[in-house]
Amino acid sequence: MTQIILDGGHLTIEQVIAVAYGQPGAPEVVLSADAKNAVNRAAAAVQTLIQRGEIAYGITTGFGAFKDRVISPEDVETLQRNILISHAVGVGDIFDIPTTRAIMLIRANTLASGYSGIRLATLQTLLDMLNRGVHPRIPEKGSLGASGDLAPLAHMSLVLIGLGEAEYHGATLSGAEAMQRAGLATVTLAAKEGLALTNGTSIMCALGVLETYRAEMLMQTGDIAGSLSLEALHGTPLAFDERIHRLRPFPRQQESAAYLRALLAGSGFTRGYDPLNVQDAYTLRCIPQVHGAVRDAVAYCRWAFEIELNAVTDNPLIFIDGDEITVLSGGNFHGEPLAIAMDYLGLAMSELGNISERRIARLIDESVNTHVLPAFLTREGGLNSGFMIVQYTAAALATESKVLAHPASVDTIPTSANVEDHVSMGCTAALKARRINNNVERILGIELMAAAQGIDFRKEVLGADKSLGRGTRPVYDLIRSRVPFIERDTLLYPHMETVRVLVSSGAIAHAANGAL
Repeated sequence: MTQIILDGGHLTIEQVIAVAYGQPGAPEVVLSADAKNAVNRAAAAVQTLIQRGEIAYGITTGFGAFKDRVISPEDVETLQRNILISHAVGVGDIFDIPTTRAIMLIRANTLASGYSGIRLATLQTLLDMLNRGVHPRIPEKGSLGASGDLAPLAHMSLVLIGLGEAEYHGATLSGAEAMQRAGLATVTLAAKEGLALTNGTSIMCALGVLETYRAEMLMQTGDIAGSLSLEALHGTPLAFDERIHRLRPFPRQQESAAYLRALLAGSGFTRGYDPLNVQDAYTLRCIPQVHGAVRDAVAYCRWAFEIELNAVTDNPLIFIDGDEITVLSGGNFHGEPLAIAMDYLGLAMSELGNISERRIARLIDESVNTHVLPAFLTREGGLNSGFMIVQYTAAALATESKVLAHPASVDTIPTSANVEDHVSMGCTAALKARRINNNVERILGIELMAAAQGIDFRKEVLGADKSLGRGTRPVYDLIRSRVPFIERDTLLYPHMETVRVLVSSGAIAHAANGAL
């Protein structure tokens, strides 16, 4: 993928990922010929409205509660500059560069639809910044997710006019200096442009796309970790039998069960039918039901964000039919569809972390794993604490995720003198989902490390002639290539981080899937 052509209607999640994470060597982003024509047409329509002396919200009026304040033609450019300056009130940590790149790409694609009234030169400058690596420093907090992501998008847009701050080639610079070093001219905003740049869902959409894509990898990793734990605990895969899941035909439950069967195929570490031990604890037996529900949530989020990527979300919108120009005010900037999706994702991923933490607890507790594994996965227990305290960490992370899973979308605080009297809190929901994904990534890493330790103890009993499953064997080998068997107490946090990186990079999922 060397080039991505924006037309406002065909941007994909995979293209966003390529642009966000592809540096150096990210695809160049360009506008299609049709997009250029549509943008030029809408920008000309804005000028026509001004020449006619027509009153149009955000073009010749103020914003929000100032919608009834008419702006004189000589002040329309100042109005657009002022919206950036007054709205750039974000606080908190700065978004990382991949998130910033995703934000810029998604905003550009929305504007490329040709309903926003931005000039082609201004939109092209935003794309030039993206292609040349001028990354505005955007604070994470300040958006209510209605009237769009106003504050953070204002910080993004400041750099276009030579204000704010940007990262360029590893240096933090003023917006003006970053643009100068990149060989780009700053912009004097025309009518409607400040509003077009700031009024939309591009922040929460970018977060949602990145976290949904990440969750797709984590849900596979959850199946892999559960399978390795099942082998370490001498569990049975009979609960994953296709006939069982055919009778409760949730598609993603069936997908999870099929994936588990493939991962465990040929394993000598699982048990077959045992009339005295026909079923395992729920954290093993019910993996398809729980993980399948997580897959449902992630699939819903992909559906929602694939729509939002190519939606026009600013206000007002400009419609042109021949010589007739219609400016319509609506609410496409309202983030409720994304807020609910992100709350759903956070809830589901929190459950993925919960069930993983319970499997970790089972791996280390000899009283519940029926002495298949030694207490806390260590020799000379008492002298050595083994994996006792890593479960504490997993429990702490799972608990934090449960707190974060409380939905943001059910909250609202009226703003703008009660004109904007219901807001989505979509950006808050997305930031919470990101923190939950961070926690789940670490919990799954701990489970994989503990399961590998358990496998080594099982090997001592089973002997070298027993093999792991077709998909779990390369995962175990990958972990052992980076993290040794823990013979006695040692510093565990570096090993925990090593496995977390294997999870985060997708290496765990890649290792398993490459063998299937």
